[in-house]
Amino acid sequence: MKSAISSIKKHISDPRKGLPEEVFSFVTTLTPMVNVDLLIKDDSENILLTWRDDLGGGWHIPGSIIRVQETIQQRLQKTVEKELSCTAVFSDTPIEVKEFIFPELKERSHFISFLYETTLTSLPPNELHSKQGKPSAGQFRWFAQAPDDLLIYHNYYRKYFKKGL
Repeated sequence: MKSAISSIKKHISDPRKGLPEEVFSFVTTLTPMVNVDLLIKDDSENILLTWRDDLGGGWHIPGSIIRVQETIQQRLQKTVEKELSCTAVFSDTPIEVKEFIFPELKERSHFISFLYETTLTSLPPNELHSKQGKPSAGQFRWFAQAPDDLLIYHNYYRKYFKKGL
């Protein structure tokens, strides 16, 4: 066991920058992931969702897993920069903390999620805006109600849409 762990550690240069995919997948089978989710609304109370091609494909609330030795505020900033290429301000405290457990999954099956109200202070680049049709990974769209192809993992967040379920 010690030899295997030592071998794995040799492939991790700085865990604060992320883990190799194989190591990350392994870790997510052993421990809950702590993440932040961003509830971004426009003036009309529409919610911004981004498209993912992984996890079965679908729309989701932007979010990200907190890295080792990283603060929640740092991860919030990095998430909005990475996923939307813009800037934002965040509520001081989460509006909700939710534990998600998906017993049917082997990897990424347990999350502790902190949901933060987020206000954009600049707009994402226009090329990231998916206005209609099938989106590409990373594109965003505003929704008044939860779309049918919302990732199953984010069904819980349907209650935040102004038109409900």
